Amino acid sequence: MTRDDKPGGSSDDAAATDADDQLLVLPDDLRHELKEPMGPIETDADALLEAVDGPLIAVGDVVTYHFLQAGRAPDVAVVDERTKRSAVDEEIRETVTESTNIEAVNPPAELSAEMIEALREAMASDEPTTILVEGEEDLVALPAIVAAPEGASVVYGQPDEGMVHVKVSDDHRTEIRDLLERFDGNTERFWELLEDRS
Repeated sequence: MTRDDKPGGSSDDAAATDADDQLLVLPDDLRHELKEPMGPIETDADALLEAVDGPLIAVGDVVTYHFLQAGRAPDVAVVDERTKRSAVDEEIRETVTESTNIEAVNPPAELSAEMIEALREAMASDEPTTILVEGEEDLVALPAIVAAPEGASVVYGQPDEGMVHVKVSDDHRTEIRDLLERFDGNTERFWELLEDRS
């Protein structure tokens, strides 16, 4: 039986909303490709910041914390109060969530419509913007690379290694676009939201 077969007003309306919000899901066969860093790895925030000369987008609590401690608030920070699947310590949590502007729900191994809309809103802001994610922000670096302007820096954490710095270029965008096309889900709606074509 399909959703259309149900009489109006059933609990399936909530399920339909959830399905509409779920845009892309990471398929198991792509997980290994995401383990490789997409740029150079740096362990010192000050050294990394020397190479930043455009907008700075930080994905991850520890990465965001290091930039804030170095005196540079990211233009966009995406945090979820977790690191390596565990809660971050209280100092990091308080520091990175202090200036939360936007909240979004994004389940693990997915990219939701709500997350993409929040990312677009944050990137359009003239003020530093923090997105607090309920769920997981691990995959948000991918759409951030595609949506960021040429020369922007997208930085995300590589567990037990450091911070990966992606200096956005057309080559990066093409590579990530091709990768996202291989995700399961509604890629057409994903691109409409990310590129604001809705």
